[in-house]
Amino acid sequence: MTRRIACLHTASSNVEVFEGAARDLDLGETVSLGHTVRADLLEDAEKAGGLTADIAERTRAALLALCDGADAVLLTCSTLGPVVEALPPQTIPILRVDEALAEEAVQDAGKVVALCAVETTLEPTRTLFERVAGRTGAHVEARLVPGAWVAFRGGDRARYLAIVADAADAAVREGASKVALAQASMAGAASLTRTSEKPLTSPTAGLQAAIKAMTN
Repeated sequence: MTRRIACLHTASSNVEVFEGAARDLDLGETVSLGHTVRADLLEDAEKAGGLTADIAERTRAALLALCDGADAVLLTCSTLGPVVEALPPQTIPILRVDEALAEEAVQDAGKVVALCAVETTLEPTRTLFERVAGRTGAHVEARLVPGAWVAFRGGDRARYLAIVADAADAAVREGASKVALAQASMAGAASLTRTSEKPLTSPTAGLQAAIKAMTN
C-alpha cells in the first residue's frame, strides 16, 4: 500500500527539493508526495516581520485541509513552524520539517550551529533548537546567513547555495560539531561544502520523521 505525505511549501522550488530527497531515500512506490505551494504565507510573514495571528490561522487552515487523503502532513517552512506546535492532536500526524532536523542535530550534544537564510526564520529556529537541545545538553546557536535570501529572491539559486555552503564551512572551522541548514531550500548547499563535517539538511530528516509517524 502506498502511503501519502502531503507537503505544504512556501517556495515552489522546494517541490523538487523534496522529490529529490525522496529519491535519495529510495522510497519507490511505498510513499508518494503531494505538494501544495503557498508562497503568500511567507511573503506576508516577511512583510509583517514575522508570524502574525492572521498568517498563523491561514497556515493552520491549510495544514488541516491537507489532512484529507493524506497519511501525514509535513510543513516545510521554518518561519511557519510554530503553527504546528499550537495545533491540537490530530488523527493524521502533522509535522514541521525542521523539528526532525533539530532532533538529529543535537543528539550528540556538542556545539550546533543552525543556519537561516531569511530573518523571519531566525527566532522560530532558535526557539526550536534550544528546546530540543535541552534534552541533550547541546549548545545551540542560530545564525542568519548575510546575502543569502537576496540571492534566493533574485532567482540566483546557484549563488544562494554557494553563500550557504561558505557559511556552513565557516561554522565548522569555528568549532561547530554539527551544522544544520534550517531551511529546506538550503539543502543543495550540503554537497558544495568543503570541510569534512557535512551539514545536516531538513528534507531527508523530515521525510524520515513523517514515515515513522505514519507507521507508529
